[in-house]
Formats: sequence, C-alpha cells, structure tokens
Amino acid sequence: MTSANPTANFTADVTDRPGKARNRVLWTLQILLGLFFIIASGGPKLVIPNTLTDNAPENLTIPLGLLIFIGVVEVAGGIGLMVPRLSALAAAGLSVLTVLAAGTQAFIADKPAMAIFPLVLAAIFAWIAYERRATVTDLRNALSR
Repeated sequence: MTSANPTANFTADVTDRPGKARNRVLWTLQILLGLFFIIASGGPKLVIPNTLTDNAPENLTIPLGLLIFIGVVEVAGGIGLMVPRLSALAAAGLSVLTVLAAGTQAFIADKPAMAIFPLVLAAIFAWIAYERRATVTDLRNALSR
C-alpha cells in the first residue's frame, strides 16, 4: 500500500547521512576548499582585479565585471561550503563553476592541460554535494516553516 504523502519515501531515502569517518573527511575537504576559494581564488579577484588582468593574459578576454562576479561567486561558495545547511548547494554551485572554469582554460585560454585541476575540483564538489544532499531537504523544511 502506498503512502498518502508522495514525498514520504523520498525524504526517507534522502536522510541517509554519511558515517562518522566519511563526515570527518567531508568537513576537512569542505573547510580546506572553502578557505582556498575565499582566500586564494575569489579574494584576489575582488581585492586586486586590475592586477590580475595585467598579469594573466588569459584574463584579458574576460571583462573586468565578469571577473569580479566570478570572485563574488567563489567567495560565496567558499563560505557556503562551511555552513552546514548550505554545503550541498554551495558544492553543487562550485561544481558548475569549476566545469565552466575548465572550459575557459581549454577553449578561451587555449590551455587544455590547465583544465585538469578544475575538473578534479568539479568531481570533488559533485561528491560533496551528493553526500550532503540531506541538507537540501533540511533547508527546504526550515524555509517552509
């Protein structure tokens, strides 16, 4: 017999959370990658955007406003990785961002070898988003109250 609530089975499957050891690995990755995106990746785009365009020829094809927007998205994603309720959404967003960065490296900057690092990051972020998928349901429930 089926339940009257069609989401009852969905929430039961989604609430599977990672075990203790996996949770520690995830949080370690989330904190390290979050700090990386705040301090080393997004921060410089916000603090010294003109210097970045002067020193990196591949950034010359990216308008300054877009470079600043990417910096804001990277910093927001880095912060979101370290906020428990936002971690899955932040990881999913950063996964998309790093795939786009890989495409930029491969096709706009014409350096396909440089696309490997963003693709590895995209895979890690996709894994984090998958493992933290229960936080999306938690966030949805908290916002619907």
